[in-house]
Amino acid sequence: MTDDTDAARALARRAIGLTDLTNLDETCTETAIDALCVQAKGGGATPPVAAVCVWPQFVSRAKGALRGSGVSVATVVNFPTGGEDVERVVEQTREALRDGADEIDLVLPWRAFLDGDVETARGMLAAVRERVSADRVLKVILETGELKDPDAVRRASALAIEEGADFVKTSTGKTPVSATPEAARIMLETIAATPHLKVGLKPSGGIRTLEQAKTYLDLADEIMGPGWATPATFRFGASGLHKALVGLLEGGGEAPAPGSSSPGGSY
Repeated sequence: MTDDTDAARALARRAIGLTDLTNLDETCTETAIDALCVQAKGGGATPPVAAVCVWPQFVSRAKGALRGSGVSVATVVNFPTGGEDVERVVEQTREALRDGADEIDLVLPWRAFLDGDVETARGMLAAVRERVSADRVLKVILETGELKDPDAVRRASALAIEEGADFVKTSTGKTPVSATPEAARIMLETIAATPHLKVGLKPSGGIRTLEQAKTYLDLADEIMGPGWATPATFRFGASGLHKALVGLLEGGGEAPAPGSSSPGGSY
Protein backbone atom coordinates (compact mmCIF):
# COMPACT_ATOMS: atom_id res chain seq x y z
CA MET A 1 0.00 0.00 0.00
CA THR A 2 1.49 3.36 -0.97
CA ASP A 3 1.81 6.36 1.29
CA ASP A 4 -0.69 8.20 -0.92
CA THR A 5 -3.22 5.39 -0.49
CA ASP A 6 -2.74 5.42 3.28
CA ALA A 7 -3.22 9.19 3.34
CA ALA A 8 -6.31 9.00 1.15
CA ARG A 9 -7.89 6.38 3.38
CA ALA A 10 -7.10 8.39 6.50
CA LEU A 11 -8.74 11.40 4.87
CA ALA A 12 -11.74 9.28 3.88
CA ARG A 13 -12.19 8.10 7.47
CA ARG A 14 -12.00 11.69 8.68
CA ALA A 15 -14.55 12.87 6.11
CA ILE A 16 -17.00 10.06 6.95
CA GLY A 17 -16.88 11.06 10.61
CA LEU A 18 -17.88 14.59 9.57
CA THR A 19 -20.79 13.53 7.36
CA ASP A 20 -24.53 14.01 7.79
CA LEU A 21 -25.66 10.97 5.79
CA THR A 22 -28.76 12.22 4.03
CA ASN A 23 -31.94 10.87 2.48
CA LEU A 24 -34.31 13.67 1.51
CA ASP A 25 -35.70 11.90 -1.55
CA GLU A 26 -39.35 12.62 -2.30
CA THR A 27 -39.97 8.87 -2.51
CA CYS A 28 -38.17 7.98 0.73
CA THR A 29 -39.67 5.08 2.69
CA GLU A 30 -39.29 3.55 6.13
CA THR A 31 -37.27 0.74 4.55
CA ALA A 32 -34.90 3.30 3.06
CA ILE A 33 -34.50 4.97 6.45
CA ASP A 34 -33.68 1.61 8.05
CA ALA A 35 -30.99 1.04 5.42
CA LEU A 36 -29.66 4.57 5.91
CA CYS A 37 -29.29 4.02 9.63
CA VAL A 38 -27.42 0.74 9.09
CA GLN A 39 -25.00 2.57 6.80
CA ALA A 40 -24.68 5.42 9.31
CA LYS A 41 -23.39 3.12 12.05
CA GLY A 42 -20.46 2.00 9.93
CA GLY A 43 -18.59 -1.22 10.58
CA GLY A 44 -15.33 -2.88 9.70
CA ALA A 45 -13.01 -0.32 8.13
CA THR A 46 -15.80 2.26 7.95
CA PRO A 47 -16.39 4.60 10.91
CA PRO A 48 -19.84 5.90 11.86
CA VAL A 49 -21.06 9.21 10.50
CA ALA A 50 -21.82 12.25 12.62
CA ALA A 51 -25.57 12.27 11.90
CA VAL A 52 -28.31 11.23 9.55
CA CYS A 53 -30.52 13.89 8.00
CA VAL A 54 -34.08 12.78 7.20
CA TRP A 55 -37.56 14.15 6.56
CA PRO A 56 -39.45 15.10 9.76
CA GLN A 57 -41.83 12.15 9.47
CA PHE A 58 -38.91 9.74 9.79
CA VAL A 59 -37.23 11.29 12.84
CA SER A 60 -38.77 8.91 15.35
CA ARG A 61 -37.89 5.83 13.29
CA ALA A 62 -34.30 6.98 12.77
CA LYS A 63 -33.95 7.83 16.46
CA GLY A 64 -35.00 4.32 17.43
CA ALA A 65 -32.75 2.66 14.87
CA LEU A 66 -29.72 4.67 16.01
CA ARG A 67 -30.25 4.48 19.76
CA GLY A 68 -26.94 3.90 21.52
CA SER A 69 -24.88 4.35 18.34
CA GLY A 70 -23.69 7.90 19.00
CA VAL A 71 -25.05 9.00 15.61
CA SER A 72 -27.30 12.07 15.84
CA VAL A 73 -30.60 12.59 14.01
CA ALA A 74 -31.11 15.80 12.03
CA THR A 75 -34.18 16.94 10.14
CA VAL A 76 -35.21 19.84 7.93
CA VAL A 77 -37.80 22.60 8.35
CA ASN A 78 -38.97 25.33 5.95
CA PHE A 79 -37.55 22.93 3.39
CA PRO A 80 -36.77 23.02 0.53
CA THR A 81 -38.19 26.32 -0.75
CA GLY A 82 -37.70 28.48 2.34
CA GLY A 83 -41.11 30.06 1.84
CA GLU A 84 -43.36 28.68 4.58
CA ASP A 85 -44.94 30.89 7.23
CA VAL A 86 -43.23 31.15 10.57
CA GLU A 87 -46.03 29.56 12.58
CA ARG A 88 -45.93 26.40 10.47
CA VAL A 89 -42.15 26.22 10.68
CA VAL A 90 -42.22 26.62 14.44
CA GLU A 91 -44.74 23.78 14.66
CA GLN A 92 -42.58 21.61 12.38
CA THR A 93 -39.67 22.29 14.71
CA ARG A 94 -41.65 21.45 17.85
CA GLU A 95 -42.88 18.18 16.36
CA ALA A 96 -39.40 17.17 15.25
CA LEU A 97 -37.93 17.91 18.66
CA ARG A 98 -40.72 15.94 20.36
CA ASP A 99 -39.90 13.02 18.08
CA GLY A 100 -36.28 13.15 19.23
CA ALA A 101 -34.45 15.26 16.64
CA ASP A 102 -31.02 16.29 17.87
CA GLU A 103 -30.46 18.82 15.10
CA ILE A 104 -32.69 21.14 13.07
CA ASP A 105 -31.65 22.28 9.58
CA LEU A 106 -33.68 25.42 8.86
CA VAL A 107 -33.88 27.03 5.42
CA LEU A 108 -33.40 30.78 5.61
CA PRO A 109 -36.28 32.69 3.95
CA TRP A 110 -33.78 33.61 1.29
CA ARG A 111 -36.22 35.16 -1.17
CA ALA A 112 -37.41 37.62 1.47
CA PHE A 113 -33.79 38.28 2.38
CA LEU A 114 -32.86 39.03 -1.25
CA ASP A 115 -35.89 41.32 -1.57
CA GLY A 116 -34.53 43.39 1.31
CA ASP A 117 -37.01 42.06 3.87
CA VAL A 118 -34.33 41.17 6.38
CA GLU A 119 -36.74 41.36 9.32
CA THR A 120 -38.87 38.51 7.97
CA ALA A 121 -35.77 36.36 7.69
CA ARG A 122 -34.59 37.47 11.12
CA GLY A 123 -37.98 36.71 12.65
CA MET A 124 -37.96 33.16 11.29
CA LEU A 125 -34.47 32.50 12.63
CA ALA A 126 -35.29 33.94 16.04
CA ALA A 127 -38.56 32.02 16.37
CA VAL A 128 -36.92 28.67 15.58
CA ARG A 129 -33.85 29.38 17.71
CA GLU A 130 -36.17 30.04 20.64
CA ARG A 131 -37.56 26.51 20.33
CA VAL A 132 -34.22 24.77 19.80
CA SER A 133 -32.65 24.43 23.24
CA ALA A 134 -28.94 24.82 23.87
CA ASP A 135 -28.44 21.04 23.99
CA ARG A 136 -29.72 20.70 20.40
CA VAL A 137 -28.13 22.01 17.21
CA LEU A 138 -29.54 24.61 14.81
CA LYS A 139 -28.11 24.71 11.30
CA VAL A 140 -29.26 27.52 8.98
CA ILE A 141 -29.34 26.73 5.25
CA LEU A 142 -28.50 29.89 3.30
CA GLU A 143 -29.11 28.49 -0.21
CA THR A 144 -25.95 30.18 -1.43
CA GLY A 145 -26.46 29.11 -5.04
CA GLU A 146 -29.55 31.30 -5.15
CA LEU A 147 -28.02 34.19 -3.19
CA LYS A 148 -25.24 34.23 -5.83
CA ASP A 149 -23.69 37.57 -4.91
CA PRO A 150 -20.73 37.20 -2.50
CA ASP A 151 -21.93 40.13 -0.41
CA ALA A 152 -25.36 38.51 -0.03
CA VAL A 153 -23.70 35.29 1.12
CA ARG A 154 -21.66 37.24 3.66
CA ARG A 155 -24.67 39.19 4.94
CA ALA A 156 -26.83 36.07 5.18
CA SER A 157 -24.07 34.27 7.08
CA ALA A 158 -23.73 37.17 9.51
CA LEU A 159 -27.51 37.30 10.04
CA ALA A 160 -27.71 33.59 10.81
CA ILE A 161 -24.81 33.85 13.25
CA GLU A 162 -26.34 36.92 14.94
CA GLU A 163 -29.56 34.97 15.46
CA GLY A 164 -27.83 32.04 17.13
CA ALA A 165 -27.05 29.51 14.40
CA ASP A 166 -24.77 26.71 15.55
CA PHE A 167 -23.87 26.02 11.89
CA VAL A 168 -24.29 27.86 8.63
CA LYS A 169 -25.03 25.47 5.77
CA THR A 170 -24.61 26.19 2.09
CA SER A 171 -27.55 24.52 0.39
CA THR A 172 -30.61 22.33 0.34
CA GLY A 173 -29.21 20.32 -2.56
CA LYS A 174 -32.46 21.00 -4.41
CA THR A 175 -31.29 23.92 -6.58
CA PRO A 176 -29.11 23.99 -9.71
CA VAL A 177 -26.08 25.29 -7.76
CA SER A 178 -25.33 23.78 -4.36
CA ALA A 179 -22.11 23.96 -2.37
CA THR A 180 -19.16 25.81 -3.87
CA PRO A 181 -15.72 26.48 -2.41
CA GLU A 182 -16.26 30.18 -3.09
CA ALA A 183 -19.34 30.32 -0.87
CA ALA A 184 -17.70 28.15 1.77
CA ARG A 185 -14.75 30.54 1.95
CA ILE A 186 -17.03 33.52 2.54
CA MET A 187 -18.95 31.62 5.23
CA LEU A 188 -15.75 30.55 6.98
CA GLU A 189 -14.40 34.10 6.86
CA THR A 190 -17.62 35.31 8.46
CA ILE A 191 -17.35 32.64 11.16
CA ALA A 192 -13.72 33.63 11.77
CA ALA A 193 -14.82 37.25 12.25
CA THR A 194 -16.91 36.21 15.27
CA PRO A 195 -14.33 34.37 17.41
CA HIS A 196 -16.42 34.85 20.56
CA LEU A 197 -19.05 32.49 19.10
CA LYS A 198 -18.70 28.80 18.29
CA VAL A 199 -20.23 28.39 14.85
CA GLY A 200 -19.67 25.58 12.35
CA LEU A 201 -19.88 25.13 8.59
CA LYS A 202 -21.88 22.54 6.63
CA PRO A 203 -21.15 22.37 2.89
CA SER A 204 -24.03 20.45 1.38
CA GLY A 205 -25.06 19.32 -2.08
CA GLY A 206 -23.02 18.02 -4.97
CA ILE A 207 -19.97 16.89 -2.98
CA ARG A 208 -19.32 13.41 -4.29
CA THR A 209 -15.58 12.66 -4.24
CA LEU A 210 -12.72 12.58 -1.79
CA GLU A 211 -10.96 15.32 -3.73
CA GLN A 212 -13.98 17.59 -3.47
CA ALA A 213 -14.22 16.89 0.27
CA LYS A 214 -10.53 17.68 0.63
CA THR A 215 -11.08 21.09 -0.95
CA TYR A 216 -13.51 22.06 1.81
CA LEU A 217 -11.39 20.61 4.60
CA ASP A 218 -8.36 22.45 3.26
CA LEU A 219 -10.35 25.68 3.33
CA ALA A 220 -11.33 25.04 6.95
CA ASP A 221 -7.72 24.32 7.87
CA GLU A 222 -6.54 27.47 6.09
CA ILE A 223 -9.07 29.89 7.56
CA MET A 224 -9.90 28.38 10.97
CA GLY A 225 -6.71 26.47 11.68
CA PRO A 226 -5.72 22.78 11.53
CA GLY A 227 -7.84 20.65 13.80
CA TRP A 228 -10.80 23.06 13.85
CA ALA A 229 -12.96 20.83 11.67
CA THR A 230 -14.56 18.33 14.04
CA PRO A 231 -18.15 17.05 14.14
CA ALA A 232 -18.94 19.95 16.48
CA THR A 233 -17.85 22.52 13.89
CA PHE A 234 -17.90 20.93 10.45
CA ARG A 235 -20.26 18.64 8.54
CA PHE A 236 -20.69 17.44 5.00
CA GLY A 237 -24.29 17.09 3.85
CA ALA A 238 -23.98 14.16 1.49
CA SER A 239 -25.03 10.69 0.43
CA GLY A 240 -23.02 10.15 -2.75
CA LEU A 241 -19.84 11.21 -0.95
CA HIS A 242 -20.36 8.59 1.73
CA LYS A 243 -20.77 5.86 -0.87
CA ALA A 244 -17.53 6.88 -2.59
CA LEU A 245 -15.59 7.02 0.66
CA VAL A 246 -16.86 3.65 1.85
CA GLY A 247 -15.90 2.18 -1.53
CA LEU A 248 -12.37 3.50 -1.11
CA LEU A 249 -12.04 2.11 2.42
CA GLU A 250 -13.44 -1.27 1.45
CA GLY A 251 -11.22 -1.54 -1.60
CA GLY A 252 -13.85 -0.76 -4.20
CA GLY A 253 -12.49 2.56 -5.34
CA GLU A 254 -9.31 4.08 -6.68
CA ALA A 255 -7.61 6.24 -4.06
CA PRO A 256 -6.78 9.69 -5.45
CA ALA A 257 -3.57 11.43 -4.56
CA PRO A 258 -4.24 13.23 -1.25
CA GLY A 259 -2.19 16.20 -2.38
CA SER A 260 -4.12 16.70 -5.60
CA SER A 261 -6.24 19.77 -6.07
CA SER A 262 -9.91 19.96 -6.99
CA PRO A 263 -11.27 22.61 -9.34
CA GLY A 264 -13.36 25.41 -7.90
CA GLY A 265 -16.88 26.32 -8.91
CA SER A 266 -20.13 24.44 -8.61
CA TYR A 267 -20.36 20.73 -8.00
